[in-house]
This record gives sequence, structure tokens and C-alpha cells, in this order.
Amino acid sequence: MPIDLSGQPRLTLGTWPTPLDECPRLSEALGGPRILVKRDDVNGLGVGGNKLRKAEFLLAQAQNDGADTIVTFGAVQTNHGRQTAAACARLGLRCELVLTKSVPMSGEAYEQSGNIALDGLFGAHVHLCDTPEETAEVYNQVIATAEAEGRKTATIPVGGSNAVGVLGYVAAAEELHGQLSEIDRIVVAVGSAGTAAGLALGIHLLGWPVLLDARCVSHTAEESRADIRRLVDETGQLLGVGTGDLAHLRVSDDFVGPGYGIPTDEMWQALRLFARTEGITLDPVYSGKAAAGLVADVRSGAIGPDETVAFMHTGGLPGLFAYAPELVRLSENLR
Repeated sequence: MPIDLSGQPRLTLGTWPTPLDECPRLSEALGGPRILVKRDDVNGLGVGGNKLRKAEFLLAQAQNDGADTIVTFGAVQTNHGRQTAAACARLGLRCELVLTKSVPMSGEAYEQSGNIALDGLFGAHVHLCDTPEETAEVYNQVIATAEAEGRKTATIPVGGSNAVGVLGYVAAAEELHGQLSEIDRIVVAVGSAGTAAGLALGIHLLGWPVLLDARCVSHTAEESRADIRRLVDETGQLLGVGTGDLAHLRVSDDFVGPGYGIPTDEMWQALRLFARTEGITLDPVYSGKAAAGLVADVRSGAIGPDETVAFMHTGGLPGLFAYAPELVRLSENLR
């Protein structure tokens, strides 16, 4: 039966439904299974990406609460920050991004291009911090300044991952089910866990017999499963629905590598494979590492050749340019 989100405030910021693309050349290169890509990287605002679905609910709530200033957080190359900035520009809201240098990457490309360049283009006020402690101090200053100037703030957590933000991917689960219900597994990257939590809850509410294959990009599998469980339960409470045992959820951390935002050889190989078979551009932080896990599991037989797999493309294209030196070296080595 349909999922009822009618009681939840929501804006329309994206272009829905996003495409579900067949990838026959990718499937052929891997020797099966049938692979489709859910293109949330091309959803119409701010260069696309999964955070836009969350923003439709989060910013609707902020506007209903009378906020004129949005404050949120992330790493230097946060996709969430860039999409929040774009959405705020569309809505005429002030956007304050409090960013922490939490990824051990440096250089002109990482520090000045990609998402952070777009943050400024979209009109966000960017505050760069070296440590979590500085981040907390700057956040308090931003809030105090807004209050002194008579502005009302709304604070959105990292990745937009709270019960309200999760609603975006509850809706996405229903959208995907309507496009193709005969899917054996959905593969998705897990960072702040809101996207995976929304899909997990949506799958449960639909009674959809599909495996949610969640691939960690930052935390351990145990930590990510706990985050998903917590967010599912909080969102269930918001909606007044039961959340089940999440037996359909599988969480793995085999392809995190050295840490969040740090490239791996397997990730670059997956980026190349998707690009050269289907012309689909993944990003190095999220979709690239999730794809590395997908590719490895197909080649090992953990994903069977007769399965139908939907890969959730969560966007992040601008972040690829922050890794331009490594991308150029990779291209040169493949000539």
C-alpha cells in the first residue's frame, strides 16, 4: 500500500522521478547480474545528489518554523553543504556552512575547487575550521550573530540525517518500487546514514522483498548499522508507524579503505569501469566506494549472475574535481 507522507511539510526542489537506467555494458563487463542505476545525481538543482530529497522536508520544516537562515555542517568538500546552499538560493534563505577540515587532503584542487567553489557561487557564507572544537565555537558565533541581527536560524545536522531528512528516502523507496519492483538488491553508500535509513524504512513499509546492501564509506559496519537503526526508529516515531527488525538490511565496511574521503585503488577502478562502459560518473567519496564493493561482490560470486541490482547513485560529481591530480594521474596511466 502507498506510504502516507501527506502530513509532513515538503517543498518541491528536485525533478522526480529520477531516471532508472539500464546498464547492459556494465553488466556484460562483469558477466552479470542485471544492473540498473537510480540516477539521483541528475535531480535538477545544485548539480544533483541525494541530499536534495532530504532538503525538501528539512527546509519545509525550517520555513514553517519561520527561519530565514539555515546553518549546517560538513567536510570541506561536503555535497550536503553544496546542495543546501543551492536550495537556500532557490528559496531566498541565508545559508551558513560551518565546515571542518576532517579529511587529510590538501592542495589547490581540494581546497579551492569542487563543492567548495560552488558553495560560494550559490551565495553561502562559508566558515572553515581546523578542528571539531573550533567548529563548535564558530557555530555558536554564527548563531549569536544571527540573533543579534534579528534573524531566525534553523540548524540541520551533518548530511541532513535526522528523522525529518530521512523522509526524503522513504519517499525515494516508494518511487523506485513504482519504477521496478522486481529487484533483488539495492546497493547504496552509507555515510551519515540518512539515505540508507530512509530506504530501509521505506522498504519495510512497502513490504518489499528486496535486500538493502549498505556500503560504508566512513564508519564501521557496526557503527553504521546502529546509526541506521536509530534513524529508522526516530522516523518511525515521527510517522507513527512500526519499523520492524530490518532483516532486509546488510551493512558492510570492506571498502572504506584508510578512511572517509581517502581514495582507494578499488574505488578508482570502479569509477573507470562505470565511466567507460556506461558514461556514468561516480564520485570518489561515496558512490565510488559503494561501486567498488558492488564490483568485488559480483566478481566473487557474492552477488549472483541472475540477480537484478539497483545501484543508488547519490551524486557528488563536483567532488571529483577536488581529486583532479589523482584523476589525471589515473588517466595518464591508462593511456
